Amino acid sequence: MNARPEGGPRVVVGVDDSAGARCALSWAIGEARLRGLPLLVVHAAPLPPHVSAAGQLGCGVTDALRGAGAELIARLLDEVAGGVPAGLEMTAQALVGEPGATLVRLAREDDILVVGRGSRGPVSRLLRPSVRLHCARRTKATLVCVRPPALDSLLRSLTAGEESSASQAADRSRLRRLVRRSRRV
Repeated sequence: MNARPEGGPRVVVGVDDSAGARCALSWAIGEARLRGLPLLVVHAAPLPPHVSAAGQLGCGVTDALRGAGAELIARLLDEVAGGVPAGLEMTAQALVGEPGATLVRLAREDDILVVGRGSRGPVSRLLRPSVRLHCARRTKATLVCVRPPALDSLLRSLTAGEESSASQAADRSRLRRLVRRSRRV
């Protein structure tokens, strides 16, 4: 592997506890391996409004949010890659801040910024702004939005195995009939 200058390109992926984030993490791991780039996995948790309004930053809330973020990153890595991916330079950061603004701040111009894309309703968008749209409007890095597979395609892939088993059973049945017929003659 070639020596990379400090501050060179990397793959930065933002994660939360969603299907889109799992797919984004999986894609980012593959892209980092393919390109030989370091991977930065980031979970940014927004500070609850009541905490910032009351000025309670020293009450351990930020430490609790960072701890929960670190646990989430570890769990997602276990689910997606079976733990920390081998042979890959990886860093994980659990931060406190608005997710979109945090990712834009961390991703440099030569980085690849990866975010998941989910489907949310209008009420959810009012309560929680879209990280993907924030990043698309403000980042200078190359942005990749990964959408989780549609439910229909997942069902097709799951039933494809059953159909192939059924077709193999039908083929065996036809073969048995042919063998019986050949014995009669």
